[in-house]
Amino acid sequence: MQLNLEHPDYRYFLRGANGHGALVNTRQLASSFVIAPDALIEHWPVQDAADMAPADLDPLLALQPEMILLGTGAVQRFPSGAVMAACLQRGVGLEVMNNAAAARTYSVLAGEGRRVVAGFLIAAG
Repeated sequence: MQLNLEHPDYRYFLRGANGHGALVNTRQLASSFVIAPDALIEHWPVQDAADMAPADLDPLLALQPEMILLGTGAVQRFPSGAVMAACLQRGVGLEVMNNAAAARTYSVLAGEGRRVVAGFLIAAG
């Protein structure tokens, strides 16, 4: 059997994430970030889903997604109802999960050519 390495046809690909960091392309990220197939915003200043405000979604919404994935660290933690409503009012889906699940879901959706944006929360320390 012949195995071939396939590279995605987009600029940024997420190789994996957990509660402590993520691997994007060949770079290890250790702080919260936003990723889309053609955009990477490092050092997103959000660290805890419970502390999120609707305005924290602005960098993600500016990328005009059809869906937002929110990775909330090692465990799934939902943001406030106001944050979730900010997406719904714009007709953008919001799915909340732990970072590992969000990374897998992001990779599948990006590979399908979907307009997906993901925000990953990485706690400092």
